[in-house]
Amino acid sequence: MELIPEFIEEYASAFSSDEPDVLKKLNRDTRAKVLQSRMLSGHLQGRLLSFVSRMIKPGRILEVGTYTGYSALCLAEGLTEEGKLHTIDHNPELEDFAADYFRMAGRDDQIIQHVGEALDVIPSLKETFDLVFLDADKINYVRYFDLIFPKLKTGGLVLADNVLWGGKVFDPPDERDEEATGIVRFNQHIRDHKGVRQLLLPLRDGLMVIEKV
Repeated sequence: MELIPEFIEEYASAFSSDEPDVLKKLNRDTRAKVLQSRMLSGHLQGRLLSFVSRMIKPGRILEVGTYTGYSALCLAEGLTEEGKLHTIDHNPELEDFAADYFRMAGRDDQIIQHVGEALDVIPSLKETFDLVFLDADKINYVRYFDLIFPKLKTGGLVLADNVLWGGKVFDPPDERDEEATGIVRFNQHIRDHKGVRQLLLPLRDGLMVIEKV
């Protein structure tokens, strides 16, 4: 299901700030060399991640779902001079691929990679986060959020990707579709949560902006 016509996204991208050169190369290389390249945040969403990060100037960022490192580099653009970004991915095969681009961008001293299951890694992090990007398996979105919430400072933001899930959220999903069911459950969980304000943006596959109050 095409939620936003491709020509609108192309027009929006054309009138948005350009990608830095290192991200253009990462974008091309991901599409050429890595499976499931549609998982890449890409130009338009990447500039939004950068914009939000630069507005709030976070000292600590958490990313759940590194993939090839594109979104991490966008988020890192707003880090304070002493800031750190922790990024988690379960796939060890992409660790070096992302690390090469972190070095290329001059961010390797600020980005800390964790390879493992996020349900195990998140509780081990002794940090308070200003900004979180959630873009991992949808089945566990609620569990990830509940682990992250106590580590998020008041006024901190969680950006949750794919909350429209190709339009499958509009009708009750097949219970056998665990990813779609997970997103529906997450959206309802955030809507009913007493400790947040939220805004669901129809950008690409849906981006939820969640503020801890």
